[in-house]
Amino acid sequence: MILKHLTGKFIRSDKEWIKIRDRKISIAECFYKYILLLTAIPAVSAFIGAAVIGWDIGDRNFRFTYQSTIPLAVAFYLACIIGTAIIGKAIHWMAATYGASKDLSTCMLLSITILSPFFLSGIFASAPIPWLIFIMGLIAIAYAVYLLYTGIPIVMGINQERGFLFASAVLTIGLVTIVGILVATVSLWAMGLAPIHA
Repeated sequence: MILKHLTGKFIRSDKEWIKIRDRKISIAECFYKYILLLTAIPAVSAFIGAAVIGWDIGDRNFRFTYQSTIPLAVAFYLACIIGTAIIGKAIHWMAATYGASKDLSTCMLLSITILSPFFLSGIFASAPIPWLIFIMGLIAIAYAVYLLYTGIPIVMGINQERGFLFASAVLTIGLVTIVGILVATVSLWAMGLAPIHA
């Protein structure tokens, strides 16, 4: 469903957003159908890249033990789920400020649709090619920002000016969430949970 919407955005953007806006879905269904599955892609891929295949950077190979990588992959998976939920809740919370009113499940569906390029591009973390991951990450960021600015006005039912401000506020919250996850990661590594070379 989300993949169909994502590919449809390139061809008939407005129609796809209207389908998302009008879709009736519960929060539980949103989580078990979309969020839990899509957020697993980068976590599993990163585990494969770090512990199974390893990374060749210059003349050095970096491969970590399974025991030290599994907790990090699980933490990354949980961080992706929590980050998606934070963005969805922020959209719901800010809706009234920008003259919109949508239920939380629609806001969560909007959040997962916007963040899907990040999660789908996570598959490249399994390949030990840093420049490929970097390029795919840039493409994912560009597509996610495109989805954010085109989707918010239509799904939330507001004009383009308010939609631009709303999307900019959501983007700011997303950046703050990413920084928070990075700080938590550094803190965990400093506490002794850093990966161990195999």
